[in-house]
Amino acid sequence: MMKIFTTQLTGHFNRIMDQETMNIEDSARLLAQALVGEGNLYVYGHKELDGIVREALQGSERLQRAKHLFDETGSLRKLSSADRVLLFSHLSTDDEVISIAKTLSEQGIQTVGVSAISKNAEHGLDSITDFHIDSKLHQPLIPGDDGVRYGFPALMTSLYVYYAISFTLNEIMSEYEDD
Repeated sequence: MMKIFTTQLTGHFNRIMDQETMNIEDSARLLAQALVGEGNLYVYGHKELDGIVREALQGSERLQRAKHLFDETGSLRKLSSADRVLLFSHLSTDDEVISIAKTLSEQGIQTVGVSAISKNAEHGLDSITDFHIDSKLHQPLIPGDDGVRYGFPALMTSLYVYYAISFTLNEIMSEYEDD
């Protein structure tokens, strides 16, 4: 079972790398604007994807000038036009994350979204954010004997995208500092 899961997960990571590289680079450039200027990076992970926020804020390789998008009371922080936001959602059709993205857009806050794009959705997260990275995880990876699939590593695939953004952002910032 683990061999199937590992093979499927590796293939999934490869699809993200092959198909989303330009979106990752563009997203990192947008986020770098906050670090070059006076802004901060605000991060939000919906539901289980809050693990990404913990990695960005408390991990061994913290994201520079990163803060949680919501304060201790659960209220959206007051942001400036110099700030940038990184939103993670399981699916691009999640109403709660779409609402957050719309609020940020109305405030003129530039935002990167990461979610699995739902093909039939008219107005998903990908249509609201300035840049979007498709995490491509639409269904569980392992088919069961009963026909039901299981093994839905949304946090793992989103962390893969997070690290791709983080590594690219670090490269951009090191080039900027060398100049």
